Amino acid sequence: MYQAPVEDVLHVLQNILPLQDGIDKGIFGDLSNDLMNAILEEAGKFSNEKIASLNTIGDKAGLRREGTDIVMPQGFGPVYKKWCEAGWNGLIANTDYGGQDLPLMIQVATGEFWNAANLAFALCPLLTTGVIEALSLHGSKPLKQLYLKKLISGQWTGTMNLTESQSGSDLSTLRARAERQDDGTYRLFGQKIFITYGDHDMAENICHLVLARLPDAPEGVKGISLFLVPKFLLNDAGALEKRNDVFCNGLEHKIGIHASPTCTMIFGDDHALNETGKAGAVGYLIGHEHDGLSCMFTMMNNARLNVGVQGVGIGERAYQHALNYAKERKQGNASSYDKQGMAPIVHHLDVTRNLMTMRALVQACRALCLSCAYALDIAHNAEPAKRDFWQKRGDLLTPLAKAYSTDKAVEIASIGIQIHGGMGFIEETGAAQFWRDARILPIYEGTNGIQAIDLVGRKLRVDNGENVQNLLQEIRDFRTLLTEQSDEDLRVLSASLSDCLTDLTQVTDYMLNCLKGDDMEKALAGATPYQTLFATTLGTYYLAKGAFNLKLRAKLSPQENFNIQTARFYAENIAPQTSGLKKSVLEGAGTLITSRQALIS
Repeated sequence: MYQAPVEDVLHVLQNILPLQDGIDKGIFGDLSNDLMNAILEEAGKFSNEKIASLNTIGDKAGLRREGTDIVMPQGFGPVYKKWCEAGWNGLIANTDYGGQDLPLMIQVATGEFWNAANLAFALCPLLTTGVIEALSLHGSKPLKQLYLKKLISGQWTGTMNLTESQSGSDLSTLRARAERQDDGTYRLFGQKIFITYGDHDMAENICHLVLARLPDAPEGVKGISLFLVPKFLLNDAGALEKRNDVFCNGLEHKIGIHASPTCTMIFGDDHALNETGKAGAVGYLIGHEHDGLSCMFTMMNNARLNVGVQGVGIGERAYQHALNYAKERKQGNASSYDKQGMAPIVHHLDVTRNLMTMRALVQACRALCLSCAYALDIAHNAEPAKRDFWQKRGDLLTPLAKAYSTDKAVEIASIGIQIHGGMGFIEETGAAQFWRDARILPIYEGTNGIQAIDLVGRKLRVDNGENVQNLLQEIRDFRTLLTEQSDEDLRVLSASLSDCLTDLTQVTDYMLNCLKGDDMEKALAGATPYQTLFATTLGTYYLAKGAFNLKLRAKLSPQENFNIQTARFYAENIAPQTSGLKKSVLEGAGTLITSRQALIS
């Protein structure tokens, strides 16, 4: 059974991030260590006792379609209601609308627990959070007053409607259309696919954010507008009144996340349902006409970080599952086992290597996601002079957090199956579900290839590379501090970090030169390995930083010593991959480009 790793999360918050400095300066409002600890303990308890038990139930039962309505697996609705009543849906939302205005870090930390306990369940509030943020920043005052409180409480949920069958990730070819009405509303027509929680029975209303074009819209992404389209329309008092003309027309049958409804949504298919005599689904403009993509990116950037958090959660769950199995399953003899009979397979060094790889990757991804959240929190709360710096840092870390954490989630889940041996390939043990659930993560909210393009094509260019160079200098300064230490563990970490930093610096310079020379082909050819190299270096840096701060203490607990061992394992077994990734970036572009031509022909 899953147990939320509260201590591991606190280790990142307290020993890797400079969180205490922010608390001391009052940057995070009323947040204190005691409050943070209490929140994480309660979130862990709710995850362990309420949500985790639904994971296998939802995977096996799946969803039921009754006409155009979707029925969730047994138990999901009541647990979601209790989760909302406990206030978990409004952690970072504005207090003016019933939120708690806590730092994003707290949502990321607790979000890991929800996703580890049940990824399919946690997808629902993930989308709602994005809708809340987009509406808070870009919605009109009347829309905020009508919708935010119910969304923040979780009484209503939200979705993001971008994808169409012909467009995929290329939003410039969207066909969904909107028509202006005399009363200031709009009527929407069209179809959207792959809409997570497009319909379900856990909430009273579902608020869809929909990208569509107006008749006079310019071509391409500059002609897209964003609309709020509720499942149920409201009367003047804000109460639910009648069904809007938006329906689930199909339910996808997926490899994993079986309890998460992935819907085909139809807008404006039957005008009689509006009882107005006019065709189309009633929608309300968010932001300005033709400016929908920039508004939607507010939601997408939030979602990308939170998808990275999904990777951390499912990786942690797969690790715990594999560790428990390895302690129980007995096979063969091992020198470290001093009892009679066969040894639990955790004693075999190959299994130990696999388990430590899982744990080290999870901890590195956890640190990367929380570091991204920390940067965004500082950007939101710091004095104006520092906000731009930290916003750019958060923007830089977002594609890294999304891509590395989700790529590694698939790898971790696959290793978990390997540890189970043949039984891992049998659904009964549960190990396969983690891989099946994790496999979507590198795909949605922008494939990880798109994250690499964003990293190289946009984030690396910011201020002519100054943003990236600032981060490299921060790592360089810490490496210098490490080299001054005589401790054996820190010596190993220093050497490893030096190697990673050298590789990352050389490849970053290469990428910047490609961009300055207008050689985008070479830059894009190396974008994905560069992204992994960058994230691996950050993993080495963050885990080494945590170990260093623990070493400053006079006495360490067994868990704290294990965190130091984890950092060293990462440095000695995972960090060396940067040299191969560097070679791929610097020397692999030519073959990749010529191979593309061979594939085309």
